[in-house]
Amino acid sequence: MIPDEVTAVRAAYLAGNIPDRLEAKVAVKAALAALVERAPGRSVEVRIPPFAAVQAVAGHTHRRGTPAAVVEMDAATWLALACGDLTWQQGVSTGRVHASGERSDLSEWLPLF
Repeated sequence: MIPDEVTAVRAAYLAGNIPDRLEAKVAVKAALAALVERAPGRSVEVRIPPFAAVQAVAGHTHRRGTPAAVVEMDAATWLALACGDLTWQQGVSTGRVHASGERSDLSEWLPLF
């Protein structure tokens, strides 16, 4: 089930609109929290600028400097992945998802809702 804080922002992005910035931030953070719960760890840094970044996925723990594995995308792409509107492969192949390093393929944990 998609959390309420994600539903309206997802709908705005799907309609081609720009959601309220604070609502987008809350939705992104909710989806990132779901990822951390599903894939706990600190081996991959998932960045959704300018809203948030988290570390997830079991493996080598990142502590300082540039992480060994980084995944970055915009908020619309992140929510589309989290809700199942976009597959990991589609995101990567179209350049909407930038993923590098070991364990950076998050397809095992997506969609989240």
